[in-house]
Amino acid sequence: MTTLATLSGRRVTRTPEFTLAVIAATGFAALAVATGGNLLTAGTLEAFFRFLAVPIVIGLSQMVVLAVGQMNLSVGALTGLCAMVSAWLMLDAGLPALIAVPAALLLGLGVGLLNGVLVVLTRINGFIVTLATMTIIQGLRYGVNGPDTYQGYSPGLREFGRASILGLPAVFLVAVVVAVLVAVFFSRTITGRQLLASGGSPFAARLSGISNDRSLIIAHGLSGLLAGVAAVITVAASGSVNATIGDDLLLPSFAAPIIGGVALTGGMVSVLGTALAAFLVRLVDVMQAQFGINPRWVDLIIGAVVLGAVLLGTVRQRIRERST
Repeated sequence: MTTLATLSGRRVTRTPEFTLAVIAATGFAALAVATGGNLLTAGTLEAFFRFLAVPIVIGLSQMVVLAVGQMNLSVGALTGLCAMVSAWLMLDAGLPALIAVPAALLLGLGVGLLNGVLVVLTRINGFIVTLATMTIIQGLRYGVNGPDTYQGYSPGLREFGRASILGLPAVFLVAVVVAVLVAVFFSRTITGRQLLASGGSPFAARLSGISNDRSLIIAHGLSGLLAGVAAVITVAASGSVNATIGDDLLLPSFAAPIIGGVALTGGMVSVLGTALAAFLVRLVDVMQAQFGINPRWVDLIIGAVVLGAVLLGTVRQRIRERST
């Protein structure tokens, strides 16, 4: 006779998150063996998790917009702009980090809210709106300090970026806290559930009294805020920033949530899946650095995995629709 515990165990092992966890653990072990144990040294592990923080947060930034069936192409450029502005405030304006950091977060939130308002007012999909704002932001980003690099700002902030707590980088722990807060937002708050309802079925959500326009604005605003968090982590961990910051974040921002099981059509999120997928993408980056693989091949691999995840999700949805 099948027990309740057995049924629960089967449900867990059939989830995308469990599959990703197994793949991540296997990949990590294989890479550790392939590098002769170098991956397991304290310095390498610390660097691995330090540079995992931004992919996790930027993946969550894209995930919250995907939750309402939208996309945000400006997450990478916005991360770079917030990083440049915060560095400018500390160096050129002479403001302390205690002001520059909140300013970067507010800038990300403001631009995100602007994206949401433009989507609502124009009734144009966020893909097109954020494509336009991405181009504008890229110009603004270079306008802050041109191609020059900002460095030597706030020793305290840079020290925090290098700090470790119980063997884990402080910036990685910040990313974990952010992930937990996002998970609580979607699972425990009314606003988070309304966002999922708007993404899953806008018509049904409207009949239930939920404002889909409000959900769109909140989702884009939260996405911008998380881009601001990614910018602060970048400024703290890197020790220097320039106008190219964020150029390589667009593909990882989509790869993490999509591989993690988030549907492009909206209505579903997976914070754990997004974090695990970001871990896998980071493993691929380490493999590329260790074995000197052409970065273009890495982009090809990640792009192919994202496409496969999208196709698999489409097939699963159709099977689910036929069975109901």
